[in-house]
Amino acid sequence: MATKKTFPEFEYPIAYCIAGVDEVGRGPLVGDVVTAAVILDPDNPITGLMDSKKLSEKKRAVLALEIKEKAIAWSIGRASPEEIDTLNILHATMLAMQRAVLGLDVCPDYVLVDGNRCPTFTAETGVIACQAVVKGDDRVAEISAASIIAKVARDDEMIALDKLHPEYGFAQHKGYPTKAHLEKIIEHGVLDCYRQSFKPVARVLGHLHD
Repeated sequence: MATKKTFPEFEYPIAYCIAGVDEVGRGPLVGDVVTAAVILDPDNPITGLMDSKKLSEKKRAVLALEIKEKAIAWSIGRASPEEIDTLNILHATMLAMQRAVLGLDVCPDYVLVDGNRCPTFTAETGVIACQAVVKGDDRVAEISAASIIAKVARDDEMIALDKLHPEYGFAQHKGYPTKAHLEKIIEHGVLDCYRQSFKPVARVLGHLHD
């Protein structure tokens, strides 16, 4: 049986002000890719921070409010379906991360990003040092906090979209390509908020053929 890979405890860089950054929504067929940047207050700790995917919807919502109240700064960044179609999902995600960091009220001197790559973050003083952290949403509190507020923001948008277009079931699948969702696209067609470059959507639009 394959053993689950465990990662060592994360060693923080020596920095005065660290922001954690994470994204939500690279996989869905619809809506923005949403990122968040969070600078936590070491004097005002938050218990229970972990990868947003491991938390219940109710717990995420409670933590998101606590993060927004207690953090030194937080910001949401996004890239639109049009930007995703133009740039591709990876580059659009990097752009959304840059926007999240630019939106912070406090400029960090170091950025920790979930995953295996960082965009270039800049401030008026120049380039901000950054580090990609594999499984960062489980290992770095700042990234966990970012993953939680990004996830809540995007899920709320899908619930709002569900109220506008209840026939698509967005509140259930959150835009991800489930079997039920793919059937709904074929049945009802493609809305403007879909990512037209994603294969299941392109196929319905007739841009792709099996």
